[in-house]
Amino acid sequence: MSSKLVRWGVYVLIAIGFAVACVFLSHWQFDRNESRSEQIALVEKNYDAQPVPLSSLIGTDGALAPGDEWHPVTLQGEYLVEEQLLVRNRPHAGTSAFEVLVPFRDSDGRIFIVDRGWISSGESDVPQHIPAPPSGEVEVTVRLRPGEQIPTSGRSAPEGQVPTINLPTIAKMVDGEVITGAYGQLVGEKPAGDGTLGAFESPTDDPGPHLSYAIQWILFALMGFVFIGYIIRTETVRHREELEGVPAKVKKTRSRDRDGDVEDELLDAR
Repeated sequence: MSSKLVRWGVYVLIAIGFAVACVFLSHWQFDRNESRSEQIALVEKNYDAQPVPLSSLIGTDGALAPGDEWHPVTLQGEYLVEEQLLVRNRPHAGTSAFEVLVPFRDSDGRIFIVDRGWISSGESDVPQHIPAPPSGEVEVTVRLRPGEQIPTSGRSAPEGQVPTINLPTIAKMVDGEVITGAYGQLVGEKPAGDGTLGAFESPTDDPGPHLSYAIQWILFALMGFVFIGYIIRTETVRHREELEGVPAKVKKTRSRDRDGDVEDELLDAR
């Protein structure tokens, strides 16, 4: 019996360890759900807000406050067309595309990176034609976005292209004081440029499956204890049956027909 108690104790410890792991994963999914809800609320608050001047949200330090992401801002100045860059391998319309980055010199002298839109990559490493931005004095409206990280894979890009929108890296490729805390996705230009680039889709408001996953992990933790309880109960019932003994099985003999019995009696009499 003592060996069974030890084994059952091991079972319970396994169930507890499994439950702890499930609770950790459930908590992680709850955190992701909360983060996703905050992102959706931020988009709902800022995406269609009234545009304000760039300097109202991006100060002299060039930093972007987390609560200002997606907020529209306006710039007055000119595009630095000769310093245009392409961002490789961007997913748009179910295919890989380029995004067109054009530095913009604002009226305060700072340079702000504007993502004017996307263009299909086609079958070449460089698009054959890129619609040009407007020249001269331009009023631009963009939505603020934070910069991206350098690729962990270490992948690079050909001259005139970048693998991600990593603003410090881009700042080294552009002459002047470049704002590295944020860039902008184009909303509109006055006057408009030549041709049309692919526009950016609005962020989805789908909260994702994180909440349902969190609840599932809690159920898995409970099911672990139920399963261990079932195993212990099964072993207990089996042990009790062994102690009480199993009734012996009576071997059934095959009955013979009456004619066969009569023949046997006649043979015995002879």
